[in-house]
Amino acid sequence: MLRSFIATFTTVGLALAMHGTAFAQAPSPATATAATAPDLVPPAATQGGIQSANIMDIKPEASLEPGYAKQSNAERGKVQPGNNAPMWRQVGAGVEGFTSYPKDTAPEAGILIQPFTQYPGSRLTNAGEAWRQVRNGLIIPYGGALLLIVLGGLGLYYWRLGAVKLDDAPTGRKIERFTPFERSAHWANAIAFSILAISGLVMAFGQYFLMPIIGKALFGYLAYILKNAHNFAGPVFAVSLIIVIFTFVRDNMPAKGDLNWLLKGGGLFSKEHIKAARFNAGEKVMFWGGAFLLGIIVIASGLVMDKLIPGLSYDRSMMQISHMVHAVATVLMMVVFIGHIYLGTIGTEGTYQGMKTGYVDDNWAKHHHELWLDDVNAGKIPRDRTAVAADAVLATKSVQV
Repeated sequence: MLRSFIATFTTVGLALAMHGTAFAQAPSPATATAATAPDLVPPAATQGGIQSANIMDIKPEASLEPGYAKQSNAERGKVQPGNNAPMWRQVGAGVEGFTSYPKDTAPEAGILIQPFTQYPGSRLTNAGEAWRQVRNGLIIPYGGALLLIVLGGLGLYYWRLGAVKLDDAPTGRKIERFTPFERSAHWANAIAFSILAISGLVMAFGQYFLMPIIGKALFGYLAYILKNAHNFAGPVFAVSLIIVIFTFVRDNMPAKGDLNWLLKGGGLFSKEHIKAARFNAGEKVMFWGGAFLLGIIVIASGLVMDKLIPGLSYDRSMMQISHMVHAVATVLMMVVFIGHIYLGTIGTEGTYQGMKTGYVDDNWAKHHHELWLDDVNAGKIPRDRTAVAADAVLATKSVQV
């Protein structure tokens, strides 16, 4: 039934288009007279049987000889009542009209649509249409496919190989892996990222998988709520990410053995035991590539779209470019963080406890970060950094008293 409806709709549309073309090819005397008006420009290009005028070559009526606009409007009023084609050609050429908005807050408020241009190898279009085609034809389908591939790959890995198990039973001896401050910064960033990711996915893909289920009205309310949540969570994510970067940058510097860890994939497939420091090479790649590089791009482009960076001209082109950069960087960041979340929860036994309670077992440290455990046992790193810091504070207060 749906196929019949589509076929009927397509047939009717083609018939109407052919009827309109035939009508245009057999003009009435009035139309022929109007075609000789000096404000009409002959077609500049013919593509696929459709003639399109090069609007960028059309000069605004105000730049022509005095009285032209008035005379052409008078003639047009006789032969084609209600024809506003010259006005819309000016709109398409980017002619600016009157607006009460100040220039500093709305630099293009007087321009109804972006000027049209002929891009190489494409039909007559404008930057707004080009942005729409990039978003709907590239970012949405390929970005969505990439996310599904990553989720499917992780699901297949977990189904076939399961979680990474510890070699021996827990020893009962604990090491403080994350202090309360480190965990607070991480959880603030993780919660903000989750809000941003969920709201962004709904706004980008919701009309394809969610709106058919809950309906347009409910989806509209949901998208409105999530859009505002997205805008409020953005600054929280930016601030917390900066704190996370400065907090963990020291232990994420490249070190000897990182390349060997990467070449062997951390032993995820071979089950080989590979020594690592407090953070292994995979976590360092995630830190520098996902959190630092992509994080800066996502934050900067998001601040541009929220118009929070002073001194910038927030015109349409700026917003379109920032949106495309933001969308691509966000999809890549979600891909990286999905892997990070998997390995930090169900993918690796005992890892989640380190971020939940701050402490891990010696056997876990030996299995995943043996070099770090060696430094702890050698006394180079305190086994309980929070307790050591608290003792230092108490000692300082006692000296002052």
